[in-house]
Amino acid sequence: MNLQGMSAFEIGLDANPANFVPLSPVSFLSRAASAFPNKIAVVDGDRRWSYPQLYERSVRLASGLANLGVGRLDTVAIIASNIPELIEAFYGVPMLGAVLNPLNTRLDAANIAFSLNHGGAKVIIVDREYAPLVGAALEKVDSEIVVIHIEGPGTTTAPAEALRYEDVLAEGDPQFAWPGATNEWQSLCLLYTSGTTGDPKGVVYSHRGAYLSALGNGLSFGLTFDSIYLWTLPMFHCCGWSYPWAVVAAGGTQICLRKVEPA
Repeated sequence: MNLQGMSAFEIGLDANPANFVPLSPVSFLSRAASAFPNKIAVVDGDRRWSYPQLYERSVRLASGLANLGVGRLDTVAIIASNIPELIEAFYGVPMLGAVLNPLNTRLDAANIAFSLNHGGAKVIIVDREYAPLVGAALEKVDSEIVVIHIEGPGTTTAPAEALRYEDVLAEGDPQFAWPGATNEWQSLCLLYTSGTTGDPKGVVYSHRGAYLSALGNGLSFGLTFDSIYLWTLPMFHCCGWSYPWAVVAAGGTQICLRKVEPA
């Protein structure tokens, strides 16, 4: 102990940017893009994303959302099947320090509207398969929400005022200096319960919690660089049990599956 009653281990060893960064699963993707430049990260039918491509698209999404006025702790909702754009949202939204709200595709318009109102969504990204459902929900929403449509199967026409997802990415800066989380306890994801009486209940994931959950699942299930993960679990359910992050942490490949249908 010194004269001030402090231990030697308390002097000159404070946390600083050289020795401490907040835990966040977003770091898995920036590392994978650098460490595995030729590895396929995501497969969706004929579409393929390498890790650098997934990283760039996620950064462009973060930048594009910033162009729309989204900032730290703003809520960005998304309703989509298990498609690559949903994986991008699991990275692009928290890169901005905003909070991702993956919506349950099985809910009705009233429950979707409740979640949008309660969570204070500023933007909603819509897989066009769910455009009619979201259109009905937005009629029950109290505030104006920017709508971004992901092109997809079917003939549903996007509302004239809706933005196209690929246009938002095209206007995003691939060199965007995304801020990420300033505190690992910062909120990353907002989920809602279902199947109970009353209104859905909000559940929040922190950056730290998501990071540790992803590592825990990766270790428990033995994920490696050679792992190939087929998406049958809905990603909206408990953040896909953290596998959008866990597979990337291991450098594996995610196979998207829009629907699980019998042969």
